[in-house]
Amino acid sequence: MEKLLAEIQHCTLCEKQLPLGPRPIVAAHSKSKILIIGQAPGSVVHNTGVPWDDKSGENLRKWMGIDAAIFYDAEKIGLIPMGFCYPGRGKSGDNPPTKECAPKWHAQLLEQIEQPELILLIGRYAQDYYLGKQLKRTLTETVKNYDAYLPDYFVLPHPSPRNNIWQAKNEWFKIEVLPVLQSKVAELLF
Repeated sequence: MEKLLAEIQHCTLCEKQLPLGPRPIVAAHSKSKILIIGQAPGSVVHNTGVPWDDKSGENLRKWMGIDAAIFYDAEKIGLIPMGFCYPGRGKSGDNPPTKECAPKWHAQLLEQIEQPELILLIGRYAQDYYLGKQLKRTLTETVKNYDAYLPDYFVLPHPSPRNNIWQAKNEWFKIEVLPVLQSKVAELLF
């Protein structure tokens, strides 16, 4: 695993597409129990080099019911984005993750992780890649039917503060989904 992570850290596969240059950000361990597969690092995370080191990460940790010490323990939680580098800014937020990372690195990472017990698929890009035809018509429908993807996957919207409007429109998410997520996380980690 260490050798693979070092290879990823030095990856320049999509360098020409990256406005701030390559800085692959990933954290995993061969014993990671939970994997979080998200979009791509934002500009804050690009600057710090720490995955989910922003408001989205704070929200995700609250959703999961864990603190930063547990979240950043790679033996407990692996943090694997669809695109490992900051993709730059688009019209309504960050650009989509680059398409090269997941096909190049995900299978290799998953082979090195002995027995992930749960994989959180954060946002549409991760869900598209891993669920394929099982995906519902919209992200909302997919998340509403989260239990259809268990026990392997737990689907979630992106925890960005930009999605606060979505959360306000979909109160069932806090009431029905987050307690199940927190229960599963606690069951696996404590």
